[in-house]
Amino acid sequence: MPRGWKPAKRRQKDLDATWTKKHGKSYYGYKLSVCVDRKHKLIRRLKTDTASTHDSQHFEALLDSGNTCRDVYADRGYASKEREEALQAKGYRPQIQRKAKPHRPLPKRQKARNTRIARVRARVEHVFAAIEAMSGKMIRTIGQARADFALTLMAACYNIRRTVWLVKSNAIPW
Repeated sequence: MPRGWKPAKRRQKDLDATWTKKHGKSYYGYKLSVCVDRKHKLIRRLKTDTASTHDSQHFEALLDSGNTCRDVYADRGYASKEREEALQAKGYRPQIQRKAKPHRPLPKRQKARNTRIARVRARVEHVFAAIEAMSGKMIRTIGQARADFALTLMAACYNIRRTVWLVKSNAIPW
């Protein structure tokens, strides 16, 4: 922080937030990572952090040991041999999409596996679409504590809205 900033200016500057680039577009602020129940599309766990922190850094914190399904679905960004071995050691069944090596396309069998996993993961993407309609999973506030509160409140609102829909559609008993 520059020494010349007065207290009023310091209150208006967020020193915790960071920049990131995704699909060629720059973002500044904070973001939300979630663990979603695949059957009902409800958020089970969440983690907030600065925009530059990669989602894979929150992977272990989002694992829900109380979940009855032991399958863990994730995209290519989470793929690593160590991660899959650690998941298996904890009793999970890793369903993480495979990445192709440079200049070596994936075999047909791996592509078919990725497609099967993508069908399940598409249900989670519906959650992100709903949150995006509410204002997005990346926000700008002044301070990490405010960001945590705002993103947690957004996830709670999504879960309430989703629960109301599930009850109205008789998907879950009331």
